[in-house]
Amino acid sequence: MRWGLAVLLWSIVGLCLTVTVAPHFLDRIYYRGPVSGHFDGAHFFNPDGDDDRLVTHGPRSRTRMIAAQVFGDATRPNWPERVAVSPSRPPARVEGARMLVTWIGHASVLIQTSGINILTDPVWGERAGPFGIGPRRVAEPGVRFDDLPPIDLVVVSHNHYDHMELATLKRLWDRDRPRIVTSLGNDSVIAQAGVPSVALDWGQRLRLRPGIDVAVTRNHHWGSRWFADRNRALWSSFVVRLPGGNIFFAGDTGLGDGKWPAEAAALGPIRFAALPIGAFRFEEGQMAIGSHIGPRDAIRVWDGLGRPFALPIHWGTFRLSREGYATPPRMLRGMLACAGSDPSRFRAVPVGQQVEVPLAGQPPVANMGAIDACVQAGRFDALR
Repeated sequence: MRWGLAVLLWSIVGLCLTVTVAPHFLDRIYYRGPVSGHFDGAHFFNPDGDDDRLVTHGPRSRTRMIAAQVFGDATRPNWPERVAVSPSRPPARVEGARMLVTWIGHASVLIQTSGINILTDPVWGERAGPFGIGPRRVAEPGVRFDDLPPIDLVVVSHNHYDHMELATLKRLWDRDRPRIVTSLGNDSVIAQAGVPSVALDWGQRLRLRPGIDVAVTRNHHWGSRWFADRNRALWSSFVVRLPGGNIFFAGDTGLGDGKWPAEAAALGPIRFAALPIGAFRFEEGQMAIGSHIGPRDAIRVWDGLGRPFALPIHWGTFRLSREGYATPPRMLRGMLACAGSDPSRFRAVPVGQQVEVPLAGQPPVANMGAIDACVQAGRFDALR
C-alpha cells in the first residue's frame, strides 16, 4: 500500500512537471496587446517584483501541497469536515446610502447599496478545482443561489478556480444578465461558458450608471487555469465608486510593495473593504507568502486604504494551506488588539451573516510596530 501511494504521488508530481514544460500547442493565449509596465507581450507580471510562483512558499512546498491534497497531512492542524451555516435571505434591493453586506463564503461577497446588487468572485460549487477535483467546501454558501436577489454587477478578480467558477457565472448570466467586469484576458476564459464580460487593464474604469462606476486596480498575485497558461491573464482588485462611499474588493493578493492600497484610496474615500486574511501559511510559522496576505499584512492593507469598515474573507471555506480553520480570524483579532485598533471595524463574521456598513469614518492609524512586537514576543506562536 505504501509503495503504491508513493508511486501514485510521484506520478502526479511527474505529470505536473511535464505539463509545466509542455509544448506551445498546449498553451492557452487569453490576451494579445501592447507591452506595458506589467505585460511583456506574452505574460503579465507584478511590476513591484514577480514574487508570484507557487514554489515561493518553500523549497518542498509544491510536492507537499500536492501530497496533502491527495493523501491528507496528519501534521496539519485539524479542520472540520463541515461547518454549520444559517443561510441569509437578502432583500431585493437596498436603496440610498444604506449598505448591507453578506458573506457568501471564501471571496464571494454580496454588497447591496444605492439600489445596486454587487457580487464578488462568485463561487457556489462544492469543489474549487477542475473536473470535480480540488479542495472541498466545508461551509455551504451563505445565501442559497435561488435566494440571491437580482445581480447587477459581478467583479471577477482572476482565473483561479476558487475565484472564477464558470458554472456559477453561467447561472448568473442566464438568470440576471449582470454586467461582469474583470481584468485583461479573463474575458476569454469566461467566454468559454458562453458568458460575455468586460475586461479592463489596471487603472481603467467602466461607467455603470450616473454616479456609479467600477475601476480595475492593482494588487499582487498571479493567474493560471492549468499548468501551461501561467500569467496569460491579469489579476486585479476593484474599486466601485458610489455616491455613499466607495467599495474596495482586494481579490486574491500578496502585499508586494504595499503601495497599491493607497492607489485605490486615491480614487475616493473607501467606505467598505473586503480583504483576504487566509491561505497564508504553507510552512510552520509563516505569516504571509508572496501571493497571499495573512492577518498582519491585511491590517497593513486596511491601514493603506484609510481604515474603512472591512470584512475579512478568503478563510474558513476551502482548505488551501496549512493554518488551522479559525487561526486567521483569531490572529486578526489579537493583532488589532496589539495595535490598539477598534476590532469592530475589521471583524470576522460567520458565513451567511448580514452586516450593516456604517458611513465612512476616520479611525486612528493602526500601530504596526506594536503588532510586530507582539509577533516577535511569540504571542501568536500557539495559533497554528
